[in-house]
Amino acid sequence: MTDIEPAYGAGTLLLIAAAAVAVLLVLIIRFKLHAFVALVLVSVVTAVAAGIPIADVPDALMTGFSGTLGSVALLVGFGVMVGRLLETTGGAQVLADTLIHRFGERRAPLALGVAALIFGLPIFFDAGLVVFLPIIFTVARRFGGGILRYGLPAAGAFGITHAVVPPHPGPVAAADLMGGDIGLTLLMAVPLAVVTWVVGGYFVARYLGRRYVVDIPDAVFGRMNRGADDEGGSGSGGTVTATATATKAPPRFGVVLLMLLLPLVLISLNTVVSTLVTAGAVDEGAAWVSTLTLIGETPIALLITVLVALAVLAPGRFTADRANSLLDDSLGPICSIILITGAGGMFGGVLRASGIGTALTDSLSDVGLPLLLQGFVIATVLRVAQGSATVALTTTAGLISAQVAAEGLSDARITLLVFAVAAGATVLSHVNDSGFWLVNRFFGMDVRTTLKTWTVLETSLGVTVFLIAALLWPVLG
Repeated sequence: MTDIEPAYGAGTLLLIAAAAVAVLLVLIIRFKLHAFVALVLVSVVTAVAAGIPIADVPDALMTGFSGTLGSVALLVGFGVMVGRLLETTGGAQVLADTLIHRFGERRAPLALGVAALIFGLPIFFDAGLVVFLPIIFTVARRFGGGILRYGLPAAGAFGITHAVVPPHPGPVAAADLMGGDIGLTLLMAVPLAVVTWVVGGYFVARYLGRRYVVDIPDAVFGRMNRGADDEGGSGSGGTVTATATATKAPPRFGVVLLMLLLPLVLISLNTVVSTLVTAGAVDEGAAWVSTLTLIGETPIALLITVLVALAVLAPGRFTADRANSLLDDSLGPICSIILITGAGGMFGGVLRASGIGTALTDSLSDVGLPLLLQGFVIATVLRVAQGSATVALTTTAGLISAQVAAEGLSDARITLLVFAVAAGATVLSHVNDSGFWLVNRFFGMDVRTTLKTWTVLETSLGVTVFLIAALLWPVLG
């Protein structure tokens, strides 16, 4: 469903959106209504209040819901299967032990964050986070201090690479719309992401992790309700930790690393080829391009990883029936995560379908600010209003592209403008952002704590990116 013609002006739509967010927070925080029910309820009421024709309301609801599920459900499902296999065989413990041996216990959050920065270059935020979850949980269980101490540095690393580093879709689309050089954007984005993560991510995440101690959730990789004997049978019952189910012969470090590198390599094939196609360097219709693009699609890459993990980890450790049981058990706990994330996408989708993006774009098209600040402000307002960082980034880039062309900016300044827009599209993640709910459920936080931690971390990252771009603007004329 495409955006309808706005029924009201931008001011009225913003008031409706603000009221909807306030009601949603009251329902969840004050009245303890389940997040899934609250999100669907508020989405319906908001759609009607925003002037979406009654006959179009179901389509508006389902478009946001199904679109989010389409991008999240498969990768979360396959990712958690890989994680359960690594956890059960002791592979997650092997990788955690190796990281801690190399970096030391005190630098465990730093180790996880650095690893996430590297893995996050080609992998989307949600895919990278779900693949890293068993490692984060294992380290957190071993050393204590709550899940956020270890999870936030890694999540922040995945977040910043997804926001500013090509070949992620947002910065690629923005650079293309504004006539920038994607190669230069990549070269400048990598050091920018590292500096931003250190300054605005790692230290902020460490502070938040110490201040808000959240117990390690049992929902995903916490505890298994079914024991396992050394022969890989179904077990005789009892509740044991996942690491306690590891077999006598856990996989070697190289094998575990392979399981993590495989989706990285496959997804890299897709992103690199897609970037080359966008730049016109290769023929989009070539058979090898189509093949690499297909196997590098995130769900397909994770499916291949599941199959390889079964072939490598299962033999000699557990039977085919036990493997199926493990995969089946891994899916149950994530149903709530997937549904709530989909409902978050529904809420954001309703706000977009209401025409709020169009109304805001029209009202902000001539705000009279310096171009760099204008891009940041417009992207921030769109991000807060409708939730989707990608929509905020691409809409803003398209809006200011004519002005960029008229001013004849250098490639370096266009790249800085891409970063400023990406910064605005990153800040203030909240309840209309499906990514907010993904972090909320994976780390077992309540909404209030998620606002105080993840929202603050995302805002810190975005503001840091903008400040760096502003400092470089007069230098790179």
